[in-house]
Amino acid sequence: MHPQSLIMPRRRFLAGAGAGLALAASGAPALARAPMATAQAPYFYRFKFGDWQGTVVSDGTLPLGDPKTNFTGLTPAEMEKQLTDNFLPLNNAVLEQNILIMNTGDRMVLFDTGMGSLKLFGPTTGKMMSTIKQAGIDPKDIDAVVMSHAHIDHCGGNIGDDGKPNFPNAQYFISQADYDFWTGDPKGPDGLKVFFETARKNLVPVRDKLTFIKDDQQFLPGITALSAPGHTMGHMIFVMESAGKQLSYIGDLTHHPVLLMEKPLTEFAYDHDPKLSAQSRVKMLTMLADKRIPILAYHFAWPGIGHVAKQGEGFRYFPEGMKMEL
Repeated sequence: MHPQSLIMPRRRFLAGAGAGLALAASGAPALARAPMATAQAPYFYRFKFGDWQGTVVSDGTLPLGDPKTNFTGLTPAEMEKQLTDNFLPLNNAVLEQNILIMNTGDRMVLFDTGMGSLKLFGPTTGKMMSTIKQAGIDPKDIDAVVMSHAHIDHCGGNIGDDGKPNFPNAQYFISQADYDFWTGDPKGPDGLKVFFETARKNLVPVRDKLTFIKDDQQFLPGITALSAPGHTMGHMIFVMESAGKQLSYIGDLTHHPVLLMEKPLTEFAYDHDPKLSAQSRVKMLTMLADKRIPILAYHFAWPGIGHVAKQGEGFRYFPEGMKMEL
């Protein structure tokens, strides 16, 4: 073929260009391009756990803002290095809210209930009820609501804004220390007032359906509570067992996979007793690492399932890859 035959004649080129300009002027969509998407995939993830099935749903991301105002005990240079080394932003610590629903075959057990309609941390929270429905789960089928503690982002979705329980057929579980403290008279800085108000709104209406749980108590078949105080005085983590497998739902034992792990005596601004919280963190993470028990972390990157291992003076989190087959 002669090279000249590969060159589009000038007249044909101009005609084609004119047609393209006319199409653009008409407002017709370009056929070669798809519109930008405006939403992510549904916000749930299922996994097999022994003879049980877990589903992680989300209450949405919770942006804390500047890490330097929330995590203390590190120098600015130490914090910047930890974040930079792990490819994390320096100006905003964004937490997830990974809510676990465990189907044991006999029960549907939900762990923590998010922020409800409270927008203290911005508009991205409060998604639990919609993501539960995305996962095909009817809130009426939830038999048990287990709370690691009574902070606003862990009990805030018990009661809807209409004053009715979001999970009308559930029995509720929490430590008595947390119930008594957070439903009592406000204590501490004025900024905690909303924490007390939220706890009263979401715990008092279900008091007659609420059971207090204790350290080392198997309060539901295969589910044991372990006391891990400090973040709140009644904070609990939970270890589940099914068909020889174990999994620990760690609540707020650690909020961040780096800043409270590499140097676990680092303190967190929302801890009731930061030093006791750090001691609980070291104790429980050591146990989980030694026994190689996988964890589901409420605030780690979605969906929050992985392992912890000892590393240097602290720990390292190894996220588990999502399995797309059940």
